[in-house]
Amino acid sequence: MKKITIITGASSGMGAEFASQLFNEYEFASDKKSAAQNREIWLIARSNEKLLQTAEKILSSKSPDSPAKTKIRTFSLDLTGTPGVYKFDGLLKSEAANEDFEVECLINNAGFGTYGPFDETSSEKELAMIELNCTALTGICSCVLKYLNSGSQIINVSSLAAFMPLGNFAVYAATKAYVLSFTVALAAELEPKGIKVCALCPGSVSTNFANVASNGKRKEVLHGRDPVKVVRHCLKKAKKGKKIILTFPKWKFLSFASRFAGKFTVAKLTYKFAKRPH
Repeated sequence: MKKITIITGASSGMGAEFASQLFNEYEFASDKKSAAQNREIWLIARSNEKLLQTAEKILSSKSPDSPAKTKIRTFSLDLTGTPGVYKFDGLLKSEAANEDFEVECLINNAGFGTYGPFDETSSEKELAMIELNCTALTGICSCVLKYLNSGSQIINVSSLAAFMPLGNFAVYAATKAYVLSFTVALAAELEPKGIKVCALCPGSVSTNFANVASNGKRKEVLHGRDPVKVVRHCLKKAKKGKKIILTFPKWKFLSFASRFAGKFTVAKLTYKFAKRPH
């Protein structure tokens, strides 16, 4: 039976890095049984052009004399809200009508943030954020359940912001708190079936996140970590059954310290002192 890995938000950043590392893992598997699997990696995002560029870059790592065993497929979809979930569900049903498959790995990476005081940000954008970060993620998890088997895994990308309310990031932090809570509960429900579920909770990572969150005013995440290291650590811990993944000691300390600082205190401090894009 064909095995499929699905990655949302796969056109750049951590989504593209997840795709790259899993492709290499599948292609160069030392285990003969694993190496012989009929596998596909599905890259899903809005920009078809960026998806094709990502796929081309990943495939270029293989020698022309050694064609890739793992097929990469790209799907240009806007997953926002219930309409996005219906599109995704239709994609799965269409595939199932042609060939039996199981979802070996689902990585819910699609999402974005909006920076600024709540009364200064676009309500339309804040609501769209909830629809993508929460509604789409939940719906996608629901859609894939029937295609999961023992040994399958789900990785939901949450955030260090999930552990504390953040001034200037009020809605974003709330959406990621939802993702963390939902993921841990889902992990408990699916564990008896042999399905591993985890939440990746990164702090600052060098991706396009800051550019989107600041409406182009800040191009780079300050003190951003290397997505290669974040993804590598995540995949390693996810296989071992870790439920909440915090890559670096600083992130672990901040998540721990937030329990004692007080939610209102943390929100007030981040609102007052977090550097604002200019």
